[in-house]
Amino acid sequence: MSAQLSVYGTIGKRQRVIANHIEFKKYKEGEIFQYDVVLKPDKGEFKKPPRPEFSRAVFEEGMRVHRNSKLKNIPLVYDGRKIAYASKRVCGKNETLNLEVKHKEDGRESILVIQLCEAAVIDASSITRFIRGESGMEFADIQPALNALDTAIGTVARKDMVGFGRSFFTGAQSIQVGGGLELWRGFSLSVRPGIDRLYLNVNTAVTAMYVSGELLQTLMDMLNVRDPFRLRDQLTPQSIRRLDSYLRGLELVLGHRGIRGNRRLVAKCLTKLPLDKETFEWEDPSKPGSAKKITIAQYYRRRYNVDLSHPYLPGILSTRGAIFPIELCTVAERQRFRGKLDERQTADMVKFACQRPHENMNRIIEVLQMLDLDASPLIKSFGISLNRRLAEVESRVLLPPVVKYDQRSRESSLTPVGGAWNMRNKRVTTPGMPLKHWAVLVLANQRHVPVNMAQNFVKVLVDMCNQTGYHIIENRPPIIHGNPNADIVREMRRACNAIKLPSNTAPQLLLVVLPSMDAHIYQTIKNCAYTTLGIQTQCMQSKHMQRPNPQYCANVCLKINAKLGGTNQCLDQLHLQKLLHKKPTLFFGCDVTHPAPGETKPSIASVVGSTDFMGLRYAATLIQLPSRQEIVDRLEDAVVRHLKLFFKGTKTKPQHIVFYRDGVSETQFSQVRDRELIAIQRACLSIEKGYKPEITFLAVLKRHNTRFFPIGRDGDRTGNCVPGTVIDTSVTMPNFFDFYLFAHAAIQGTSRPTHYYVLQNGVGFTADEMQQLTYHLCYTYAICTRSVSLVPPVYYAHRVADRARCHLVNMGIGFEEATSASSGHYGGAGVSTSAQTGDPSTVSKIIKTHDRLDGSMYFM
Repeated sequence: MSAQLSVYGTIGKRQRVIANHIEFKKYKEGEIFQYDVVLKPDKGEFKKPPRPEFSRAVFEEGMRVHRNSKLKNIPLVYDGRKIAYASKRVCGKNETLNLEVKHKEDGRESILVIQLCEAAVIDASSITRFIRGESGMEFADIQPALNALDTAIGTVARKDMVGFGRSFFTGAQSIQVGGGLELWRGFSLSVRPGIDRLYLNVNTAVTAMYVSGELLQTLMDMLNVRDPFRLRDQLTPQSIRRLDSYLRGLELVLGHRGIRGNRRLVAKCLTKLPLDKETFEWEDPSKPGSAKKITIAQYYRRRYNVDLSHPYLPGILSTRGAIFPIELCTVAERQRFRGKLDERQTADMVKFACQRPHENMNRIIEVLQMLDLDASPLIKSFGISLNRRLAEVESRVLLPPVVKYDQRSRESSLTPVGGAWNMRNKRVTTPGMPLKHWAVLVLANQRHVPVNMAQNFVKVLVDMCNQTGYHIIENRPPIIHGNPNADIVREMRRACNAIKLPSNTAPQLLLVVLPSMDAHIYQTIKNCAYTTLGIQTQCMQSKHMQRPNPQYCANVCLKINAKLGGTNQCLDQLHLQKLLHKKPTLFFGCDVTHPAPGETKPSIASVVGSTDFMGLRYAATLIQLPSRQEIVDRLEDAVVRHLKLFFKGTKTKPQHIVFYRDGVSETQFSQVRDRELIAIQRACLSIEKGYKPEITFLAVLKRHNTRFFPIGRDGDRTGNCVPGTVIDTSVTMPNFFDFYLFAHAAIQGTSRPTHYYVLQNGVGFTADEMQQLTYHLCYTYAICTRSVSLVPPVYYAHRVADRARCHLVNMGIGFEEATSASSGHYGGAGVSTSAQTGDPSTVSKIIKTHDRLDGSMYFM
């Protein structure tokens, strides 16, 4: 994957920054032995794989008991599931080593057997060849060796902390955030290749954990009641859904005087009936053949001599179908919450995690001192020795672009300082369709937002839009009050009907005033607008109506202008065309979003493509994918559509395509690049025989743990790297064309750069051109007067994917309902062969929004 041109930039002010990387002084370069690990009870088999914590405890016991005998004093490290690593051979190639272990847990002792069998011999010197840039090597080639080193280092960290993958946490500084959850601090550890160096990447982390303790008390706290009897009264359908969401997948410990030790179970949900009403057929062991129907409460009295204190409460239904009393269950310790936090919990997490860069760096240094990895015999057995200081690397600060507005503006062009500017004395570059047919739907209480208040806000909004260069013809739109608890679709239709529309004319915009940021109402509005009415909507909270803020109105104006076909700001055209080698260029952004853990809903791919020469206006295409699939099926259809839309907007075929692809891990680069590049090429050839525009394909990684800290006074007011900071040496990938870019100014916390990998360089960009182009595009995000952290095509793709998930899947709208198989450029919503099964999570197809929104930036 080597680049033909230099992959290192030269322009910009040079300065040193500190990376959260520790350089390896040495590491094992010989053979590392990988073993398959199978845990078995001495009799029978496990019905399901044991918990990683249980497996690790058994494995550690086996290492302790057999270290001096069968293991020949050779340390092994274990991933908690199926794989162990050793720096020397523990047993012969075709031999199975059996280690018998007595293990005691929850008051019960069991005898287990650990089976070790050699699975692979890893050549750790592959790391050295990779970091030296040996041609033909892929990241996947060194992944086994990196996994072995990660497991060794993680084993040391796990001794004092709770580990999940490569992240480790402690409850020493935890805070409770309600809902049975608390936040823990921790850090992540991962071995990363650099250029001629190997590094240990260390970053701070925060996670949500279940609060351990009595389950009954937790559920009472969640519903804010003090008495179990009151808990029964609070079990409304809404509160039951909330409790079920909390319980799903939760590990509980059942303990009472009728059983030996403690039993563990995994909760599924609450039972529909209380325990004194929930019945089943039971045969008393002392009276064989006398099965009879009894309640759960009666069963516990007869079977275990336990009188339940709260039989009027429902029970816990486990994943195995058994029912257990809430009062006898406790929440097991050290469990990570993988569900979705509510709005308040999310705000608490952001506040808890938010640390200034110097605080973050100091915590990383403290963590390294605490771990003292070099002192560990286990680490030494893998030949690892680390520096004690964080690495310093070279960076460059690129100049910001010139941002332009309409020539009639008092300030028609400017060079932003610190990644931000304002709209004062400026008019939008291109106004959208003048607003004539629109209405205001107020879903807030009429006492809180009376008609005169709404009229006053509309006046300020109209004035601001006209000052900003976007023309509103109808300055007194109808204002309709609706009921947020009624049929929202009917209320929206009523507001649309209040507009005096000429025949065959649809409303251009519906301004919807919400009582609060209610997700359900918002989703319903957008779903109706996108799939049924085909109108642009602009939602706002009622609090903004009370005292109209000109700045807020200006922001609303930018959104409306973008939705109705306008552009708000642009870059200098001559400079942009120079960066693009003076070739008409179609910009793409692509993202794939997946369902929450445990769900089998489809994944959604969003593809956005520019429709003008400047990369300012975009249209969107949505593709439904089989659940959790990363490769984008039907990409060829989407690209064909966007090629046609680009030609429609510019009367020119693109000679160059720049495709920014988000959501791909480093191990998937080759697969995604090869398959999706072929889809793009096929799309071009299907437009016209011999049509082969140059293609530049970039992978975009935002979710990574690399951070950089400026030295001395080189940072901005928050202590972060200034916008335009780019790092393309030392900690980047050898044999790749990649770079880290800070395109934005952080408002709080520690800034995270975006990592860009150029996987195909069709037009022959130099590093300077690619870095400048990507950075300068970050100043064109349609609704911001700030540079953004992510290149806008990908940012737009995120918005589109989130809307699709929100408005089509979660709302229960079937894709068949929202998809038209016979609609023009969508070319028939074809389905993959797996669609024959009828399982919606296995279907690949284009998702259709309403025709009237086609080609617009409805997602802003």
